[in-house]
Amino acid sequence: MLKILVPIDGSRTSHFVVPHVIKEFMHNRALQIHLLNVQPPFSWHIARFFCKKSREQFHRDRAEKALRPVKRALEGFGVPYSLHVEVGDKPKLVAETARRLRCDHIVMSTARKNSLTRMLEDSTTDKVLEVTPVPVEVIAGDAVSIFERSGIPAGIVGLLAWMFFAATD
Repeated sequence: MLKILVPIDGSRTSHFVVPHVIKEFMHNRALQIHLLNVQPPFSWHIARFFCKKSREQFHRDRAEKALRPVKRALEGFGVPYSLHVEVGDKPKLVAETARRLRCDHIVMSTARKNSLTRMLEDSTTDKVLEVTPVPVEVIAGDAVSIFERSGIPAGIVGLLAWMFFAATD
């Protein structure tokens, strides 16, 4: 039986993986799908003001909100799944959960970004690829936004020009 782990963070991009998973299940009904939501922990400064039960309830509520549309879509097609919610470092917990569940691969989506944006941002997908020995299948999300295509490079060029002129004064 093939097991796949599908990390869902609730972003619009994370939902691009759902049609792929449904299609994969339709080709292989023995597929076991494990949905994972990883919530970021509270900082110590915030956590000290809330009891453990309140923090756990908050994380459960946020996970439920993130997973709700994916669960509806899978249930609409009769696709069975298991839910997993963790709190902590996202890439590390995706890798650990895949190992613990003995998943054959991880299927996750990522936003399409230009290479400059990818270089400047920390991508969860990139980090998962670095820390897991489990094969990762990446599903592309939305097209690169107009801001990323032109706004970020123009901003960097402007900053470099400003630095150049400031240095020549």
